[in-house]
Amino acid sequence: MSFFGNTINSLENSLDYASMKNSTIANNISNADTPNYKAKNVNFKNVLNKTLEGDFSPTQTNERHISFGSEEAQPYTITTNRSTTYNHNGNNVDIDKEMTELAKNQIYYQALVDRMNGKFNSLQTVIRGGR
Repeated sequence: MSFFGNTINSLENSLDYASMKNSTIANNISNADTPNYKAKNVNFKNVLNKTLEGDFSPTQTNERHISFGSEEAQPYTITTNRSTTYNHNGNNVDIDKEMTELAKNQIYYQALVDRMNGKFNSLQTVIRGGR
């Protein structure tokens, strides 16, 4: 029995995404002066749109077949932008864009943490009997 339904799982997946995005942005910033380095990005919307567009409902017809539900696919992908070059050394990291993305991601991450804390505080209130 789950007290929160899928809320905690959704928050956990969202925190994983925000953490991966933060790591990717930090990697881009640290390689801003590396020759021929190409910026990476974490995409969530593309995976979501592909999932929503398709009407995919797999069915396992034999116990020897691979189970569709056993593996958890990442809800995001990491892509490399190879189509642009901003610097004379072949690098395409735009430091201003990366710093903006970092600030937005930090706000998003903090909002998720606050929401998760609220859920656990609600549970704690129930356990204490409303006190």
